[in-house]
Amino acid sequence: MSIKVLLAFPKKKYKDEIILNFSNDQNYEITESSTIAETMDKLNKSFFDILLTDMNFSDGTGLDLRKKISDLYTIPTIFVSDVTESTQKILALEYGGDDYIEYPFNMLELKSRIRAVLRRCNNEINLGQNTNVIDAGEFEFNLLDRTVKRDGDLIDLTGREFELLYTMVINKDKILSREEIADKLWDNSKANIRTVDVHIKRLREKIKDNDSTIIRTKWGKGYYFSSKK
Repeated sequence: MSIKVLLAFPKKKYKDEIILNFSNDQNYEITESSTIAETMDKLNKSFFDILLTDMNFSDGTGLDLRKKISDLYTIPTIFVSDVTESTQKILALEYGGDDYIEYPFNMLELKSRIRAVLRRCNNEINLGQNTNVIDAGEFEFNLLDRTVKRDGDLIDLTGREFELLYTMVINKDKILSREEIADKLWDNSKANIRTVDVHIKRLREKIKDNDSTIIRTKWGKGYYFSSKK
């Protein structure tokens, strides 16, 4: 199975060069985006093994993107940029970047760094491994089929319920307000704040969380997926 790379890069010249090189390598699958908004949308809809991001976008900086991502996801990130200032490199790493490579560079070096980052993050990808399946304790998510199992038993979830459970699991022990959940799943429509409560209730029923010890409520703040039993 190929490594799924999300390439967030607004500069067409650099982006095209990377895509052209990687497209000839069956070990990689490239998805591209050119703005922070587009990148977040793609992360909301699909799973990626690693993010390659530039430092400058029309709607913000690579640091802005990394901050938004850190609030929602855990994804290895390499900053790919022609910005050579040491201060920017330091900030990129401080904001959660796993590596920083300056353009121009050798494509083989970039691929080597991708592999190194994935190894450090315990996400080494082996060819033939199904990277669409994610184990999260007793839950197993298939991101391609959009299905989830608990202890091997398939749970009958709607698409929205799947997204809600997956969002909470990848943010385990982090309290998510109803507004944050609505913003992620319903485009921040205030009419859907109450809908969050309804979906949480239905989700608890379907995963047999009868005593609310898996998806817990923090009164006045929101909900969180608990790693403690």
